[in-house]
Amino acid sequence: MKSEGLCNCCKNIFSGSAMAKHLQGCPERKNQIEKNKTNGKVYLIHARCDPFWIYFEVNSNSNLMEIDSFLRDLWLECCGHMSMFTIKGVNYSSGPQKGDGDKSMNISLDKVLSVGTPFIHEYDFGTTTTLGMRVVSEYKGKIKEINLLARNNLPNFKCKCRKPAKDVCSQCVFDGESFFCKECGKKHECWEEMLLPFVNSPRTGMCGYTGDE
Repeated sequence: MKSEGLCNCCKNIFSGSAMAKHLQGCPERKNQIEKNKTNGKVYLIHARCDPFWIYFEVNSNSNLMEIDSFLRDLWLECCGHMSMFTIKGVNYSSGPQKGDGDKSMNISLDKVLSVGTPFIHEYDFGTTTTLGMRVVSEYKGKIKEINLLARNNLPNFKCKCRKPAKDVCSQCVFDGESFFCKECGKKHECWEEMLLPFVNSPRTGMCGYTGDE
């Protein structure tokens, strides 16, 4: 499925595969970079769980816990589940326990990440959502907070009747037909109680996630 999204800097639409190149050359973003220039360093990071994706920038002296909080607020949080980053084979957990080998997320990004570094983020170890992540580029500067630069548009999923999907069955989301228009959802064999709103997040249909439309 083709996935497109909006550049929040210039308000133009690009495919997910083209967005990284665009953001590194976007005139409006370049203007902002010039205004933010200091001796600090800012990372451009891509996170995806097809067909959902985002690009955001974050100060390199921020920590993994801040990215975890950002991802939860934007995309993932439903019931306060545990989460974890895996970087170069090392696990950084939201709740490391003594003796389990996991490290704390309270570690500066520039100590574990650099341009080109691939890593993953997992949320909820019962109904797990796994994000593939990568540091795309960096520039000299400093920003006030994590900045969402681009996000995919809501995927054009269809109900079996070919109408746009409005709900997703949390029971069937991993197997069989799970996306429904309002009319077909009322007739679904798992009953309406199992339906969650179809939202723009890789967490859609999982656990109790309702997100935002």
